[in-house]
Amino acid sequence: MTSFTLTHTTCLDLSKSPHPISTGIGFLDHMVDQLNSHAQIGVSVTVGKDDVDDASAAATGGDEVNRYAEEDQGVIMAQVGAAIGAELKKIVYSGGSSSNTTGVRSSRFCCPLDEALVECILTTANSSSQQQQGKLTTFTLPPYGKYPSNKGRSKIGTMKTQYVETFFASLASTSGVNISLHKIRGDNGHHVVESAFKAFSRALRNLIDGTDTTSNYCSVGSCSCNNNAAAAAFEEMWGVKSESYTSSLELCREGKLERSTKETLILVHVWLNGLAKGQEEECVVVDTGIKTMDEFVSILAKEACMSVEVKCKGDLYVDDHHTSEDVSIALGQVLNTALGTKAGLNRMWCAVGAYGDAEVEVTMDLSNRPCITHNLSLSCNPNDEEYAGDLSVEMLDHVLESLVMNNKATVHIVEKKVGKSVLETALATAMAYGRALRMCAAVDPRRAGKTASSKGTLSV
Repeated sequence: MTSFTLTHTTCLDLSKSPHPISTGIGFLDHMVDQLNSHAQIGVSVTVGKDDVDDASAAATGGDEVNRYAEEDQGVIMAQVGAAIGAELKKIVYSGGSSSNTTGVRSSRFCCPLDEALVECILTTANSSSQQQQGKLTTFTLPPYGKYPSNKGRSKIGTMKTQYVETFFASLASTSGVNISLHKIRGDNGHHVVESAFKAFSRALRNLIDGTDTTSNYCSVGSCSCNNNAAAAAFEEMWGVKSESYTSSLELCREGKLERSTKETLILVHVWLNGLAKGQEEECVVVDTGIKTMDEFVSILAKEACMSVEVKCKGDLYVDDHHTSEDVSIALGQVLNTALGTKAGLNRMWCAVGAYGDAEVEVTMDLSNRPCITHNLSLSCNPNDEEYAGDLSVEMLDHVLESLVMNNKATVHIVEKKVGKSVLETALATAMAYGRALRMCAAVDPRRAGKTASSKGTLSV
């Protein structure tokens, strides 16, 4: 059996490592690098052989990045996972950015890519003991994509997908953190694996911070979470007295659009101004002529903590199509304008909204790569409804698509509980969308104005 050695293995919280990530498997390097971008942990690791000088091998013209592609990848990925896990344990159980290191802590995050959505749940042990081992409790990523059918990809680049589970099992064991990775949906093998690593990285960041997406924060300064520690950590990180909130307001972000066609006359004006409780009546003004649209946009704005003015005079004597479509397009465009380059923003979040019996989760990424995927009960709703209030059900589907595509976001919508009516489902979706948008648009001061991406930019 080939013997591998690991050097320069580091995990530095909120800091950069001076060393590279060089495992000898190119795609694995790229996945481990997600910890740098999305967990804000400076990771480095170099894999070598006892009897080979990798620097000399590279100098002779060998493929340095994929130098171990034909070696025993199971061994490499187990060793790399275990080494990174051991370093992460020092951060997780020393507190990192959070003062809460006692008791069981958990964190959940879903990462949306255009062809994949993976959920990661992390849970610590009820102990700060460095002897504590973790487990990979759930792993449902295979098959990696749908090509070939029922089998998926065996390799991504040169990395063998069968060892992704090996990597996370080894990392869980040495980190002392239980890891659950569940594929909610995913047709593209590359994106399934990428979504898993990003979801893990984001969940890890929240675990270290003591915050969690499983709490529903109804408005700034108001939390429905039963976990007082998580609520306090959330307020400290993202609340009205936080550096994030202040930094977000200092950007003075707004967007405005006026457009006139033979079908509609529209004004949309948005201010990302941290709408405070009690300001809703004067700062959220929506009049489209369609009551369901008015309520949808109003709920979205309030949950996103932003002021809006939306006015539309449309040809409703023809149908609701032109008005609802044009309002959604304009709102999406104005939001995208207000968000600017998105540098320094939190960028990703998932949030749940409940209205009546309906419960919906929206997972959002301000990716500049627009895509929407949902499983809402629209075409097969329980009562065979044609309308959600006074908006046709087919246009609700179109409203969501127009909003997301023009907002240039990647959005996955998961219906968790079916409402008594499509209207309940629509308004629960608006609520979840607004909550997710609020958190995605929040400034993360620790990023110092840099984009949360391994590419370093969202512009290409």
